[in-house]
Amino acid sequence: MTTRARVLVRPKAGILDPQGVAVERALPALGFEGVANVHVGRLIELDIDEPSQLPAICEKLLANPLIEDFEIVSEP
Repeated sequence: MTTRARVLVRPKAGILDPQGVAVERALPALGFEGVANVHVGRLIELDIDEPSQLPAICEKLLANPLIEDFEIVSEP
């Protein structure tokens, strides 16, 4: 049975996120106030037959474990 998985990859806490900073700085210029701590990440969707392989796939390919965290969400 194939499982649809979503992997959210984002910078680890304390790691510089220049895209997040750029978005945070641009929002007030567009009229959006009161937004802070913006982080920009990646969403990767995939269908997989063996969901137990996902952590290894993330650690070896989808995320850089030195500077990024990942979160796996699976759907049947």
